[in-house]
Amino acid sequence: MSGSVRVGVVGTGMIGQDHIRRITQVLSGADVTAVTDLSADLAQQVAAGLKDATVHATGQDVIGNENVDAVLVTSWGPTHEEYVLAGIAAGKPVFCEKPLATTQRACRNIIDAEVAAGRRLVQVGFMRRYDDAYRGLKNVIEAGTIGAPLMYYSGHRNPGVPDSYTTDMAIVDTAVHDFDVARWLLAEEFTGVQVLAPRRNRHGGDLQDPLLMILETTSGVLVSVETSVNIRYGYDIRGEVVGEDGTAALADRGQVVLRRGGTASGAVPQDWRERFIDAYDSELQDWINAVSAGAGATGPSSWDGYAAQVVCDAAVDALHSGERVAVDLIEKPAIYAGGQHP
Repeated sequence: MSGSVRVGVVGTGMIGQDHIRRITQVLSGADVTAVTDLSADLAQQVAAGLKDATVHATGQDVIGNENVDAVLVTSWGPTHEEYVLAGIAAGKPVFCEKPLATTQRACRNIIDAEVAAGRRLVQVGFMRRYDDAYRGLKNVIEAGTIGAPLMYYSGHRNPGVPDSYTTDMAIVDTAVHDFDVARWLLAEEFTGVQVLAPRRNRHGGDLQDPLLMILETTSGVLVSVETSVNIRYGYDIRGEVVGEDGTAALADRGQVVLRRGGTASGAVPQDWRERFIDAYDSELQDWINAVSAGAGATGPSSWDGYAAQVVCDAAVDALHSGERVAVDLIEKPAIYAGGQHP
């Protein structure tokens, strides 16, 4: 593709505006040429800050616009299926923020459409795969430095959550990132999950918080995922793999540890944007580069979005039943073969 990639944005809420900012002010190779939102006023406000961007009534109108080469879907989760399928039907690459879709059937519809198209057109927004610390951890695993992985611990801690947050969201909105990054780090699928609930954090109200999820992979690696969403002290992401010959863990990102007066202290990020700002930049630049090169999409795939949804559904079932629940995936289509993206 010659020239700048013309991006149409479906959904101009917080994450949509953040991606528009990085496309227009941080990254190279793309322009935002069309926008839409359920709130027409919000879409107009966002477009007013852009050069030559048109406002459209619907996502379908954005996708069908002749001045749009590729589509960024940042709308409400239950609408993702419709817009991703429309992008595939139009032959236009799609970057879809997670979730790919909110049901397994919807994810499979997207996979079926991509398989019918004969090529990958969809990238899902699992930004942790683009984080330098996680990439360093993956390099250690792949190099065999600590031998074969035996266990992996993943911690996801938020200082607090809004009143609208539910216990199920600790799995489908929060732990979903831990599920995906563990699949990617270990290059394996999960076979089962159980969810344990300790005594509740007094700050969580009616939430069952924290949660501890135990998952098994196809080769027998055990993965534990902790979600603590009212931890108060900050946004803290943990990861450690235990291998046959040693361990490797995520380091605290970019911190200076101050030792003074008999104490040691360092800063903790306050939210996900602060912790993963570079990863968000990298994932979207990777997508722009792939679209510009005619590759469609090379990052996390529709298969990854589907697999994450299956694990989330199984974990929610395990939470409510108190039992181990199997993770059952369909056969992986050939177009996703070898796909541990990026």
